[in-house]
Amino acid sequence: MPLISVEDKHLTVLNLFTTDKPENQDKLIQEMTKIVDAAAYEGWMSSTVHAGVDAPGTANFIQWRSGEDLEKRYAGEEFKHRTMPVFSEITTSIRLLQNEVVHVLTSDALGGKVEIGPHRDDYTSIAVFPVAADGQDEAVDALGAGQLFLKDFPGFRANVVLKGLRARGLEGAFVVTYTQWESKESFEAFRDQAPQQQSEARKAAVARLQAVLQGAPSANTYTVVHTRAADE
Repeated sequence: MPLISVEDKHLTVLNLFTTDKPENQDKLIQEMTKIVDAAAYEGWMSSTVHAGVDAPGTANFIQWRSGEDLEKRYAGEEFKHRTMPVFSEITTSIRLLQNEVVHVLTSDALGGKVEIGPHRDDYTSIAVFPVAADGQDEAVDALGAGQLFLKDFPGFRANVVLKGLRARGLEGAFVVTYTQWESKESFEAFRDQAPQQQSEARKAAVARLQAVLQGAPSANTYTVVHTRAADE
């Protein structure tokens, strides 16, 4: 199963699709699963398909050897003339985000190891933060090292911070967080915690992030429904 690590230096691509109907989410998952199961692209390492929970949509967490390998995929006839037209018909937005993993924090139980796959029961949150170009490193630090307090929050499993490199469907600099929780209830308890109950460390991290944001963050929650790696 795919592992997320700073040390591996993979190119990580997050393909985030939104749609307006649950049945279209089902179609998205079907189409994405077909692509993942048939994948044999040079440099492709793994794909993990997520189904939206809070709102209809999907996320595909993809690991590539390099940006050059990904661009070959984008330049291919199949991607341009079949994949994108099919997805465009059943989505309300498409964002293809290229990133590098720059920070990983886990609960003590995980011991620094972040694994993703349908064999796990993680409740996953993916959030995209548009930031000022000169504030991207500050946002990375606020969302990464500034979140050590997460380890003390009940139900926390892992927090991965990805630094945006380039994107299709999203302008400007950005940072992404990929967070795993024990349950929907534990995630919502953290998300909805009243400011007066938050730790000073959390308040400081929020203030640092707010200072460099360029627009409202976007987020959804997911469960993993399918995964495949090139060596399987």
